[in-house]
Parts: sequence; structure tokens; C-alpha cells
Amino acid sequence: MFGQLVIGPPGSGKSTYCRAMAYHLRENVRRNVIIINLDPANDTPPYAADVDVQNLVDVQEVMERLSLGPNGGILFCMEYIDENFDQLKELILQDNTYLIFDCPGQVELYTHHDSFRHIVEKLTKWGIQLCVVSLVDSHYCTDPAKFISVLLTSLSSMLHLELPHINVLSKIDLIDKMGQLAFKLNYYTDVLDLSYLVDELDERVCSKRFIKLNSAISGLVEDYHLVSFYPLNVQDTECVHRLCRAIDKANGYVYGELEERSVIGLTESQSKVDLEYDYDRTLQYNE
Repeated sequence: MFGQLVIGPPGSGKSTYCRAMAYHLRENVRRNVIIINLDPANDTPPYAADVDVQNLVDVQEVMERLSLGPNGGILFCMEYIDENFDQLKELILQDNTYLIFDCPGQVELYTHHDSFRHIVEKLTKWGIQLCVVSLVDSHYCTDPAKFISVLLTSLSSMLHLELPHINVLSKIDLIDKMGQLAFKLNYYTDVLDLSYLVDELDERVCSKRFIKLNSAISGLVEDYHLVSFYPLNVQDTECVHRLCRAIDKANGYVYGELEERSVIGLTESQSKVDLEYDYDRTLQYNE
């Protein structure tokens, strides 16, 4: 059994991605997909959840009873879900299904908190081969400081969760409305020489006092050489299919006969289009 853990900060488009990916897999790849809502605060997802943790714990009730704020309520709920996750086992482990987990937006769950990692360990013990799909809003590319922060957060999540990991720049179709990029888009997706980004950052008056810190952080990310990004426009079938193939490759998914025919047909229908995403087709940026 295979699946995706969809993580990322609030507003990065996780639930929209889950709906789009599930639709693509069901309609174009002919894969039997179920969506599991693991976010106890996501009470109006844009999809019909097949399994919903809100049937196990209610974050609003937790906040009222324990006088907790939103973040504290989510953390308490995730610890409760961790302790009682076996109650969802029969609902999750259905025959011949592919799983998409829509996860909460609290970044600390993926960088240093233990409850989510314990849930991942349980899923792995149940025989589910998982790939983390980490979404980040592409508007962070327009601010060097924010992008460096995203790189460090992505690296921390990769090391903490210890799973195959696909990082995604979401809402790429809207990036031209978010401001001018300092470099071409592939500089950010491939995470090329970060010294150029540090130089761009150090030109800002507010950042001069942090020159050594910026250099140290970028050097740390480059030393691991793990972080790169796939661009994503959920309305572009080609883009979604390319990401789907990368995820399947990351967690070793094996196609069934019907799926294989569907994938071959989808690929042949796009034979005149390079499935390696054409940046110039979407955006035109000059250095």
C-alpha cells in the first residue's frame, strides 16, 4: 500500500492539492484513491474525506475545555490522535487503495514535535510506503529572507520525518502577480548557488547586521544538498502528472495493469510536450 503525506504551512494549498491530485489519479491514472483528513481544524475541506480525524477529536471542544489557543489546541489534538491512532486502522487499511493524507499546517509538527513522527512510524509499521509532499507558497521566492527560511524549514522536515520527500512550490501560476523575482525560476526550484541569494539579501539595509548568519544558514542547506522544488499549478494536468510521476518514483510505487495503460495513454497524448515543466511557457523572467 502506498500514499502521500501532504504537509506545509497554512495557506500553501494543501487541501486544494489533495483534491486536484485525487482527481488526477482517479480520472486520468485510474487509481483507487481515498483521502484522509488528518487536520482536526480543517472542518470545510474542498473534498469529501473518506476518513476524518474530526470524528475522533474536535479541536474547538479541546480549545474551550482546556482554554487553549489555536496552536495549543492543534498540538493537543495531534498528541491525542497519536495515542488513539489505532482506532483509524481499519478505516485506513482498505484493499487496493492509494492514500492521500491532508495534514495540519503547524510547521512545528514536522520540524521538531514528536506526535506526527509517531503517526508516521505507525503508518510505516502497517506496511504503507509513504512519500512526504511538502507544499510552500511560491510567493516566498520574491523575498530572499523568506526563501532562505523556507529552505531551512524544508531541510528540517526532511531530516525529522526520515521519509522520501518531494518539495513543491505551489500556486506557480500566480507568481507573476506577487512581485519580480531576483533570478529565473529554475534558480529557486533547483536551489542553485545560494551565495547569489545571500548577496541579494545583504544589499538590504535591514539585513546587513545578519550577513554572517545568512551565509551560515545558506551554507548549511548547501552542505546537505537535499532541498529542491517542483513547481505546481493544480489546474495544469501536465504539471500535476509530472509531480505524480516524481512521487511514485520516490516511494517505489508499482503500477497495476490498468494504471499502466492509463499512464502510457496520458504520456502519449502529451508526446509533443516535454513533461519536464517548461518554465518559459509559464513565466518569463530575466536575471
